[in-house]
Amino acid sequence: METKRLAGLEPAAVFHYFEEICAIPHGSRNTKKISDYLVDFAKEYGLRYIQDAANNVILFGNGTCGMENHAPVILQGHMDMVCEKNREVEFDFEKDAIRTLIDGDWLRADGTTTLGGDDGIAVAYALALLADDTIPHPPLEVIITVDEEIGMLGADVIDLSELKGRTMINLDSEDEGIFTVSCAGGATAT
Repeated sequence: METKRLAGLEPAAVFHYFEEICAIPHGSRNTKKISDYLVDFAKEYGLRYIQDAANNVILFGNGTCGMENHAPVILQGHMDMVCEKNREVEFDFEKDAIRTLIDGDWLRADGTTTLGGDDGIAVAYALALLADDTIPHPPLEVIITVDEEIGMLGADVIDLSELKGRTMINLDSEDEGIFTVSCAGGATAT
């Protein structure tokens, strides 16, 4: 992996994981490597996980001290990203890492019109929370689906029967400070 370009950004753990995610090509229909990365994360932290044939991943984290017996909360995001680049740039979304760049107060991608923040930042937030037992939280059930950008294909096939949580926070919002607590669904038109 190249030099840590996001070192110094806060929250540090979130940007650490976001930078790791940016290093893994993860466009729609190219999610095996990012899915395996999530499984490796689960193994490293001793978390129970489910990885299905579509590459969807569910991570189960224990509650922190004093919150172990609270009702689980579901965090949801997706691992795929839109793949768009500038015309003059040679870039292969199947093989190349997103090159991040800090531009004043903005985090951008160098040479691509997409950073993968939709929804890599949700995945990074969830991983940072699962990895840190000093942030108080109840048990977590983290759903990370595939192929959302091309029609919520992963959400269509994922088996959620092992989830116990009844409160879900969708981490796929377009606006800072906005949490989506429900979804009316999606539609595909031809």
